[in-house]
Amino acid sequence: MSHFCQLGPDNNFFQSNRSPRILNACLVFLKSNSLTRSVISFNRLSSSAVILVTICQIDYTKSDFLAVCPFAVSLCSFRLLAPLDYSLHIDCGGLVNTTDAFHTTWLSDRFYSGGATSVVSEPLRFLHQKEKTLRHFPISSGKKNCYSIPTPTAGGRYFLRTFTVYDNFDGKSHSPSFDVSVEGTLVFSWRSPWPESVSRSGAYSDLFFYHNKTVVDLCFYSIATDSPVIGSLELTQIDNKAYDFESAKNSSNYILVNYGRFSSGSDQWGPGFSNDTDFFGRSWQSDAEFRLESVSIANGVTIKSISAEKPIANVEISPNYFPKKLYQTAVMAEGNGGGVLEYELTVDAKLDYLLIDVYNKVGGFAAYDWSYVVKNLSSTTLNVRLESVVGSPIICGLENYAIVPVDLKTIPDQGFSFFPFHSIVYYLFRLCDFEDGLSGVTAMKSLKASLRVPDRMGWNGDPCAPSTWDAWEGVTCHPTKDGSALVISQIQGLKGYISDQIGLLTNLVSLNLSSNSLGGNIPSGLGQHSLVKLDLSNNKFTGYIPDSLTSSSLQLVLLNDNLLEGQVPEELYSIGVHGGAIDLTSNKGLCGVPSLPNCPLFWGKHGLSTGGKVAIGLSCLVIISALGLGLYYCFVWRRRNDYDFGLPHEMMSLASKRNRYQRQKSLMALEMESQHAKGFIPTYNVS
Repeated sequence: MSHFCQLGPDNNFFQSNRSPRILNACLVFLKSNSLTRSVISFNRLSSSAVILVTICQIDYTKSDFLAVCPFAVSLCSFRLLAPLDYSLHIDCGGLVNTTDAFHTTWLSDRFYSGGATSVVSEPLRFLHQKEKTLRHFPISSGKKNCYSIPTPTAGGRYFLRTFTVYDNFDGKSHSPSFDVSVEGTLVFSWRSPWPESVSRSGAYSDLFFYHNKTVVDLCFYSIATDSPVIGSLELTQIDNKAYDFESAKNSSNYILVNYGRFSSGSDQWGPGFSNDTDFFGRSWQSDAEFRLESVSIANGVTIKSISAEKPIANVEISPNYFPKKLYQTAVMAEGNGGGVLEYELTVDAKLDYLLIDVYNKVGGFAAYDWSYVVKNLSSTTLNVRLESVVGSPIICGLENYAIVPVDLKTIPDQGFSFFPFHSIVYYLFRLCDFEDGLSGVTAMKSLKASLRVPDRMGWNGDPCAPSTWDAWEGVTCHPTKDGSALVISQIQGLKGYISDQIGLLTNLVSLNLSSNSLGGNIPSGLGQHSLVKLDLSNNKFTGYIPDSLTSSSLQLVLLNDNLLEGQVPEELYSIGVHGGAIDLTSNKGLCGVPSLPNCPLFWGKHGLSTGGKVAIGLSCLVIISALGLGLYYCFVWRRRNDYDFGLPHEMMSLASKRNRYQRQKSLMALEMESQHAKGFIPTYNVS
C-alpha cells in the first residue's frame, strides 16, 4: 500500500506522485459514490486546479491497480506536477472531427495556407482514419505553404509529431521531394524515391522545440514541381525544462530532432500504436530494430528480456516525464566475462547529438536516466556500447536527438538548416547573412508588397535559402567570401512600384525588373551599396535619375523605354565610357549627354536647375506685379475720376432762369440788328 497523494512541503497542498490514470480512478470513484459536488474529470492533467480531493491509497496487483478512497473528503488546492494541458491533433485532409481507438480527438483539417485534400490509394492498409487522409500542396499553390497552428501562450516548449505518407495517392508512382521547417529552421527533408515501406505505410517524425509566439508555423517547401504532402500533425505543450542540456547557449536556441527512440524488451508502443500513456505523446520502437545481435553473439553473450515485479518509483515526474511502462521492461546482457550490449543509430556527422539512457536501478526499483552530448562525429552511424564493469549491463530505453541550432534569421520566423532523418541524407549549412537582419526583413517584405508579387511565386522565408527550395521565384543568393550576393532576376507580370526600403538590401548585386508595368520614381537609395547590374527598361518609371545610381560599382544600367526626365548625371553616363553598358533612350525628357537632346536653358539633372527656378520665379514675380498694377489702374485709379455728383434743386432752378435770360437777350440783340439794317431806329421812352 502506498499513498497516492501526500502533503506538500508548505503543508497547504497535496502533491501527486502517481500517474493521471490513478488520479482519474480516484476522481471517478468519488463521483460515482456522490461524495463530492465538484470533481474535475480529464484525460490530461492541467497545471493547477482547485478540486475536492481525498488521500487515496493504491494497491498494486500485477500490472493494474485498485484505487481505494476513504470517505473523508477535504477541500484543498491540488498542485499538479504534470505538463501543461495543451495538445492539438489535426487530421490533415480530414473533413470532420473524429475520435480514434485510444480516445484521442482529431480535429478536421484547419490552419493551412493552401493545398488540396486527398486519400491514400490503399486505405485498408491503415488502421486509423487520420492515416488515410492527407493534404498535398500542388505547385499551383506556390512553392511554400504553411500550417499556422495557434498556441495558448507566447513562450513555451513543445513536442511536434507528424505523419507523412505517399501511397501513390496521385497515381503518378513518384514519391515527392520536399522540405519541412518549424519556425524557419529546416527539420525534415524528403527526397524521391522514398523507401518502399515508408512510401506505402508512412512514417512518424517528431521533435522538441521552444517557441516564443502564439502561432507555430510549420512550412512545406516544394522541390522542383513536386507536391509536399502531410497526413497528420500533433502539437503538445510540455515542461519548459524538458530535455534541457548544458551548452554554450540556452537550450531554447536548439531544436531536438528524434533520430531514434526505443524501449527495451517490448514491442512498439505509445500514442498511435497502443493505449499506453505518455504525457509528451512520444512513441517508442522496439530496441531489437537497433541492437547489433552479431556483437553479442561474438562475445558469447545472452540477451535476456526482463520485467519489473514491483512498482517503480520516480516515474512520470518533471521535467521529462518518462512513462511508467518504459521502466517496466528492460534487456540485460549475461556472459562469462560480463555482458556487452551494442546499438547502432543512423546519424549525420555534421551534427551533435543528445543521448539519453533510461534505466531501472533493479535493486531499489527506482527510475533513473542519464544524458550525454556527442560531438565531432566522423561517421554516419553512432554506436552505443554498454559493457559490464560489475554485474550485467541493463537498459530500459534510449533516445537520440540531433541538436539543431536555430539559425540567425534574415527575416522573422525564418532561418535555415538541413539535417538527416532516418536513412535520408541531409545537410546543415547557411548561405544568407544580411548585414542587418532586421533591415533585410523590412526591405524584402516591403519589396514584395510594392511589386505585388503573386503568391504562386513564393517570396516567403529567407531569399538566401538553398536554391533547390525555390521559395523565392526569380531570386537567388550566392555565397561569397564576404557573405552573400543577392540577385533578383527577370520576373514578368509585376505591377506597382519599387519600395524605398530596397536601399536596405546591402548585398543586392543585380536587379532586373524589365518589361513590366512598374511606375513611380526610382528609389533614391537604389545602387548606393553593392549593386552591379540594373535593368528597369520597358516600364513606366517617372521622375529623374537618383544620385545613388552614380555608384562606381555599376557596370550595366538599362533605363530605356520609360518616362524619365531631367539631365543625366555625367558620372552615370561615364559607365559606358569605362567599359560598361548604358541605355537611356526612349524616355520622356532625359537630356544632357551624347545620344540624347541638349537640355533646355537652366535645366539640371534633377529637372530645372536652381538658376532656372530663380529665373522663372523672378519672371513670374514681374508678370504678377504687372498684372497687379493693371488691375489697380482699371478698378481703382480710373474710377476715382469718374464720379457723378447730383446738384441741389435750388441751383438747378437758378441755372434754368439764367439760361432763359440769356436766350431772351440773344433774341433782342438779333431784333435790334435787324431793325438797324432797315434804317429804323426805335425810340425808347426814358423816364
